[in-house]
Amino acid sequence: MAIRAPLTLALSLLASAAAAQDPDRVAEGEAIFAQLCVACHGATATGGGPMQSVLAVPIPDLTDLAIRADGFPHALVIAKIDGRDPLLGHGGAMPVWGDFFEGDAAAFVRSASGQPIVTSEPIAALVAWLESIQQ
Repeated sequence: MAIRAPLTLALSLLASAAAAQDPDRVAEGEAIFAQLCVACHGATATGGGPMQSVLAVPIPDLTDLAIRADGFPHALVIAKIDGRDPLLGHGGAMPVWGDFFEGDAAAFVRSASGQPIVTSEPIAALVAWLESIQQ
């Protein structure tokens, strides 16, 4: 019983650390979204960007990912962006922007459970911004 309290505290701190975002990374992610993602995902990330009419699949609301997954799904979002979990509308890696999202440097993203996920810096920034806009 004495071990349980420190373990619970440690897990809570890890979850809090995962939720805390580097403001520079969030700002970089917002800029990436504005430059590369708005055409499909819309300016507010709620879907329905100008390209929606030519796409065969509906664009999801990216502001409710945490609600739909009962917590922000870091690994799933990263896998959707980098093509490890391909989407019909994306054709694998994000169309047109695939090379950009590969990035030159590795970055670590911590999931809510504290699990480190290795990805590129542009994806880490975009994920940080997406996490920051959750409802």
